[in-house]
Amino acid sequence: MLNNDVLRSLRYIINVNDQKLIEIIELAGLKVPLADIQSFLKNEEDPQYSICSDVIMAHFLDGLIYYKRGKDESKPPMPFEFPISNNLVLKKLRVAFQLKEPDLHELLELADYPLGRAEMSAFLRKKDHSNYRECGDQVLRYFLKGLKIKFRGKD
Repeated sequence: MLNNDVLRSLRYIINVNDQKLIEIIELAGLKVPLADIQSFLKNEEDPQYSICSDVIMAHFLDGLIYYKRGKDESKPPMPFEFPISNNLVLKKLRVAFQLKEPDLHELLELADYPLGRAEMSAFLRKKDHSNYRECGDQVLRYFLKGLKIKFRGKD
């Protein structure tokens, strides 16, 4: 899934403006100009649209964790993982929103996309684990839809 789509969805879910997005990214140690944020949020057909890089998305996801849960100054920050995969986005959102495995299933059911326990745990495993499975765009889209329904309600 494109970083821009994830950024757009999460901005809506947590109900923040462009300036707050900048502040969230800064929590993880990266300064991004307002014009860049605005270009990431534009429609793909817009001439001012630009692609959100993995570096910016990594800082946003970590910043979101700090924004939602607070930053523990006693621990050094975790190194960033690249490239940003759907699995990584799922893991970071699980941490940011303090979700347990039953919560993940509940969100997918809210979005009318039930998923088995084994399948969900396979998405959350390390890449070198024998039961690891790539999280597809469709699963991440339904997960984000479930988050939207939970935090913003059905449209």
